[in-house]
Amino acid sequence: MRKALSVVLASAMVLSLAACGSKTSEAPATTAAPAETTTAAPAETKAPETEAPTEAMEEPLTLNVAYMPNYGSLWSVMSTIDKGYFEDAGITVNLVEFADGPTIIAAMESGSIDLGFIGQGAHKLCINGQAKIFALTQISNGDAVIGGPGITKVEDLKGKKVAYSSGSSSEDILLNALTSANMTMDDITAVDMDASGIVTAMISGGVDACATWSPNSLKILEEAKDSTKLCDNLTFSDKTVSLGSWICMSKYAEEHRDNVLRFTKALYKGMDYAADDHFDETSKAVAAQVAQDYDTVYAQRGDADWLTGKEVCEGAKDGTVEKYYEIQKQNFIANGAVTVDPPVSDYVMLDIMVEAGE
Repeated sequence: MRKALSVVLASAMVLSLAACGSKTSEAPATTAAPAETTTAAPAETKAPETEAPTEAMEEPLTLNVAYMPNYGSLWSVMSTIDKGYFEDAGITVNLVEFADGPTIIAAMESGSIDLGFIGQGAHKLCINGQAKIFALTQISNGDAVIGGPGITKVEDLKGKKVAYSSGSSSEDILLNALTSANMTMDDITAVDMDASGIVTAMISGGVDACATWSPNSLKILEEAKDSTKLCDNLTFSDKTVSLGSWICMSKYAEEHRDNVLRFTKALYKGMDYAADDHFDETSKAVAAQVAQDYDTVYAQRGDADWLTGKEVCEGAKDGTVEKYYEIQKQNFIANGAVTVDPPVSDYVMLDIMVEAGE
């Protein structure tokens, strides 16, 4: 999956990525000999070594972290928790579930959430200045436009009732689909609803088609009678790139930069482990968190090109990551979803992505 997606994206950008990171080691503790022995003096000279690990210890940190109930949102953070990398960094993570990215950003604005994961659609809010991106984790292919009985191509959506979730990646892929067929939202009867409502509406026949993300898209294709996937993220890989990112409020980034960096350093370790074909182990951890069966979660492992911390670090250094976000932004502008054009560096913390891997 990683190689296949990289080939498709090659027409839009060049990804030149290499190893980036280092390991630290602690000095071993020593035991001083009794004062009356001849070894007393040497023991005293080694005493500072016993303090080194203590001095290197980070202050305990507790973070309220938002996620959505799917593999794409949780793979990196659950791997980091499961392998003990947050614990090693002195970080306690309180996970809080939300339905979509815009809701997560709203919770951050209220102060109840420190950090959170967003899918493609909510990135437009970051471009508009509502939040800052501090870690890229994946290039996604989990969104899809699905037609019900008799709808086999995007053009068939004209005049049909189509369910979607505004402000999310659902809206983003629907706009891309309509644009590809020289259509707009005015050409369909758009029905805005939450993710779970879309699944119910499609399976029951309450709507003619929908735009949603995995695992909802997988469930619909499996259970909705005569349903057809009309397009997914890869369909538009020559024009845009669908990204998954970790974000925080601008104020939080300014006041607690060290917290963001500590979190990202630990997250990179979890990404390195999970992306190295540890889908089974990661799926078990995600399934336990979202209370879904293992098979449902494991089926989502092909929803993205899962990046390693090393790849993100080096990509942030050589400009590749910045190109991803620039292409994404320009697609939002072309679709009318965003009306501003700030430099990517205004809302993407490329320095954190680099520093976390060094």
